[in-house]
Amino acid sequence: MNGVLFASVVGGAGRSLREGFFMFWETLWPLVLGFGLSGAVQAFVSKHEMQRVMGDHRAPSVVRASALGMVSSSCSYAATAMAKSLFQKGADFIAALVFMFASTNLVIELGIVLVVLMGWQFAAAEFVGGPIMIVLLVLGGAAVLRPDLVGRARRRLQEGGADAGHDHQGMAGVSEERQEELEAKPWRGKLTSKAAWADAATYTMADLKMLRKELAAGYLIAGLLAVAVPSQAWNDVFIRGHGFWTTLENVILGPPIAFVSFVCSVGNVPMAAALWHGGISFGGVISFVFADLITFPLVLIYRKYYGGQLTIRIVLLFWAVMSSAGLIVQGLFTAVGLVPTSRPRQIVHTGFELNYTTVLNVVFIGLFAVLYWLYRNRERLGGGRGYALDPVCGMQVETANAPASVAHAGVRYWFCSDHCRERFESDADRFVGTR
Repeated sequence: MNGVLFASVVGGAGRSLREGFFMFWETLWPLVLGFGLSGAVQAFVSKHEMQRVMGDHRAPSVVRASALGMVSSSCSYAATAMAKSLFQKGADFIAALVFMFASTNLVIELGIVLVVLMGWQFAAAEFVGGPIMIVLLVLGGAAVLRPDLVGRARRRLQEGGADAGHDHQGMAGVSEERQEELEAKPWRGKLTSKAAWADAATYTMADLKMLRKELAAGYLIAGLLAVAVPSQAWNDVFIRGHGFWTTLENVILGPPIAFVSFVCSVGNVPMAAALWHGGISFGGVISFVFADLITFPLVLIYRKYYGGQLTIRIVLLFWAVMSSAGLIVQGLFTAVGLVPTSRPRQIVHTGFELNYTTVLNVVFIGLFAVLYWLYRNRERLGGGRGYALDPVCGMQVETANAPASVAHAGVRYWFCSDHCRERFESDADRFVGTR
């Protein structure tokens, strides 16, 4: 009996891993394409002036904050750290939150992966719902986020009362000198600069490093959900066949599922595919994808940055905005007949085939090798000046603006966050390889 149970568990685990792997295989080329394009945009598009003009949450500032988010990293942790940095330096709090929403919902790689893994309707819903969320966030934030709590949070940050967190600009951002040099060049000069492309590759690799755990967790959990959770279990969680009330319940449940899943950024798309396969409504899927900014680890970061009272208001506001946007998107897409009417029997084909996916994966693996070569040779190509590698997490940090640094055995090391510095100081020899 025990042998049969063991064989069943092993077999189920194997099927889950297989399902997760082929979800990854199906989306490999879109991931490389998306992150590569995102890295290029981040390297070539000027953001400094935009950062200086986010002093309120009126329409022009909201548009600028949204544009800045769209050309930034899609990593939820990076977006959170960057928003904190903008707010700390004087940006309006709601404008900083708008930046976070745009950075995680209106970026290239997310749309490409949604198209490939779930269909163009879901990508369209993401880019229609993103601006809806931003409008709801601005309107709701003005009513819910009390000025005294916001002022207290700004003083908390400016007085050093919160950990700096993972600041993506420090981890992989192009230095101010490099950015000014690029801005002074005409577009043809930028696009033909080896140093600029090395910087773009650096952004790409940094984004991938930031998201590797989230991506791995997303595919693994999605594979487990697709194999191990029976349809009846989904039906018990998500009511079906009750029209508007089904949609309402599903969009309300989407964000709490994201909260407990611990998976954010692009990594939650495979889980969204598993939820759609399991029976959640179209609007419920969209609200779940929107909710990558309220996973449990991120809520803890908000509490550290802004304090408990403001964090509670932020989370409740985000939940209401994400659910409302999912409900509105469901209504709009139903009205124009764009909600998919069938669900896939399986999320992806779990086997290798000589098709366009395989060919594109081979091509983009080659492209990834080129990007990796540019990243590894960035200094020789003229990029990466003024950087060092964080010895704890391996991220690239700008030495002039690194959140933390420390001298050890006569050598100075720079870190992406105080957290990494503290880990280094607790066991420095482990990280510098002297054992």
